[in-house]
Amino acid sequence: MRFIRFRRYEVAKRYTRIVDTLLNHEFDHIVNQLGLKPLRSIRSRMRAQRYKGELSGPERARYVLEELGPTYVKLGQILSMRPDLIPIEYTKEFEKLQDTVAPFDFTYVENMIHQDLGASIEDLFMSFDTKPIAAASIGQVHRARLHDNTDVIVKVQRPDIKKVIDGDLDLMYSFAGFVEEHVQNAKLYRPTQLVEEFSRSIHRELDYNLEAQNTDRFFHNFRNDPHIHIPKVYWDRTGEHVLTLEYIKGVKATDFDAIDALGYDRESIANAGAKAFLKQVFEDGFFHADIHPGNVLIMEDGRIALLDFGMVGHITDDVKNALVDVLIAVTEYDIDRFIEISYNFGITSENVNIPALKLDLLDLLDKYYGRSLKQLDCGVVMGEIMALLRRHQAMVPSNIALLSKGLITIGGFGMKMVPDFNVTVLIEPYAKRLIKKRMRPDIIFKNTMKDASNLMRYMHKMPRQISHILDYAEKGYMTIQFEHHGLNRIITGLDVGSNRLSFSMILSALIIGSALIIQTGIEPHIWGVPALGLIGFLVTGVLGMGLVIYILRTGHI
Repeated sequence: MRFIRFRRYEVAKRYTRIVDTLLNHEFDHIVNQLGLKPLRSIRSRMRAQRYKGELSGPERARYVLEELGPTYVKLGQILSMRPDLIPIEYTKEFEKLQDTVAPFDFTYVENMIHQDLGASIEDLFMSFDTKPIAAASIGQVHRARLHDNTDVIVKVQRPDIKKVIDGDLDLMYSFAGFVEEHVQNAKLYRPTQLVEEFSRSIHRELDYNLEAQNTDRFFHNFRNDPHIHIPKVYWDRTGEHVLTLEYIKGVKATDFDAIDALGYDRESIANAGAKAFLKQVFEDGFFHADIHPGNVLIMEDGRIALLDFGMVGHITDDVKNALVDVLIAVTEYDIDRFIEISYNFGITSENVNIPALKLDLLDLLDKYYGRSLKQLDCGVVMGEIMALLRRHQAMVPSNIALLSKGLITIGGFGMKMVPDFNVTVLIEPYAKRLIKKRMRPDIIFKNTMKDASNLMRYMHKMPRQISHILDYAEKGYMTIQFEHHGLNRIITGLDVGSNRLSFSMILSALIIGSALIIQTGIEPHIWGVPALGLIGFLVTGVLGMGLVIYILRTGHI
């Protein structure tokens, strides 16, 4: 019982912290809409807001995530990859989120390595820098050297980080459920499902064995590419909480001055980087889901080094074909094909107003009608499509959203390198090969037989399913469920109103009872007045004043 009370206190304390942070950054409308303003702390009520319209909404939202801590920063970083869920100005701002935090003590590093790898640092490494070269929310990175003089980097996970993240996730689940219940149309954005996706993603990042496997797979996929370098994994010095990789020396892809000073060819870098991503998508079906210039280094020999494979995505042949079909639909003004593709992947549902979506698609396709694939900028087109789907509250599967974000990032990075860069020119050969493959007689025959088999299976199941439905109806087992929208606030309001009415009746009863006691003259007395009646009036006065203050503060009777 004591643990449950402590747990409730901790949850309430965390809610108060969220409310205070939102109010401090002028997100009063969100707090009011959720009805959480009573949870703010006394200090927050007395403190003036920090900003007076000097910062934009996306900037203030970024500061909120940074103040709430590492787990929320990670959430913001993942949201920056989902232009289908939040406006593009927020995705761009959240890209600036940095989860750099203070490093933890080297003693924990030694303990974690010994615990995870079963040997001491001295046994595993010839030298090991005690000062980290980078420290993030999940772990920190140290430079080291193996006994054969090979330079490596060692990622070591923070102690008890999983416990911290699980606690934050519990609160996120609770908050997401609260939002779904109290905010109109919030279910359309599926906040609980979003938290589930985030939970899966961050727990995968917590297992360095998975990141090592991803890195090894990319290393294998690019082993014959002369333009791309993937760091080598040292498996004998890698575990669930420790990851040892080849140390790579290079220039950050965002350092254009250094790239120019070293005489690198910008166009070659842009083309090689884009081709590497398209290979991942169209050939490997396995792509870097957190691709951005910060995870790219330009090595001394001009090769591109890709880093940080904690987040990856998988692409099926159906998605590859759908991507090409979308680009063709854009150039051919084929709205029905676009809607059909969206429906097949669960993007459009009963919540989406299809006629309104078609009207907006007409405006979008007017810009590109009659152009060839080479004349399209795939990154720009995907960004506009994602923004359009978000406005219509369509839900895009996470792998497709991450793929779209990757194409947008690659296109934007290429344009910074070379102003006239167009990633669609590089996509066109893949698109032609996919289209040609689909038209092969053996593929057509295979797909026809597959469709016929599916049709036969459905026809075989149909009589039995209809029979089951009729049996349920005959036995009275069939039920009809109604889902209400917007009634939770009414129910909450009625509860609050009835509570206040009951409270007022109790106060009235106390006043009448105290007055009757005073009239009786019952002892003991205080200042010549019956003590029991005087105490009753004092209690009634305090409670009544509290009710008046609450009504004045909330503005509701």
